[in-house]
Amino acid sequence: MNEPTDRPWLERNRRPEGVSDETVAAVGKFGEALEWVERARGHLYDFHQMMGHADALIGEAADELREAGHSAQARHIEADLVGRNAIEGRWSFQLVEEYDAIYWSAVRAAADDLPRTARRRAPPRPRIRDEGATPNPRRSLPRAAPRRRSRLKARPAVICSSC
Repeated sequence: MNEPTDRPWLERNRRPEGVSDETVAAVGKFGEALEWVERARGHLYDFHQMMGHADALIGEAADELREAGHSAQARHIEADLVGRNAIEGRWSFQLVEEYDAIYWSAVRAAADDLPRTARRRAPPRPRIRDEGATPNPRRSLPRAAPRRRSRLKARPAVICSSC
């Protein structure tokens, strides 16, 4: 059942007409990889924020050491630790920026291009609609069919043409 709907959020998890199981599986695998790339990016942001927080705490500790009469230790901490690079020659935000520029943006561009690329390489088949003939790896098409089956199994009396 691939009839168009006025509810695009339901339509995006349908298999486009003429798309093979192999294509759905491959695009699904790329979508899973994209999720892991996004998670890795999130961890880099976490790292950046944690380093910033730790740096601020180290600075506060140096101030408190100075107030407690330990100015030599405070100077040492301020000179050697406060504002120190996380990696030789780079601050933590630069790691995030480099990841975004070198890897993340390339993976996102490939994810955006994948439906067009896979469609070009697929054997020509008649299509009911023109756009979206290859699934988007950012969508959950590979997981949609098993969800529909489990939903129908759990609630067979409920028939939903858009599910």
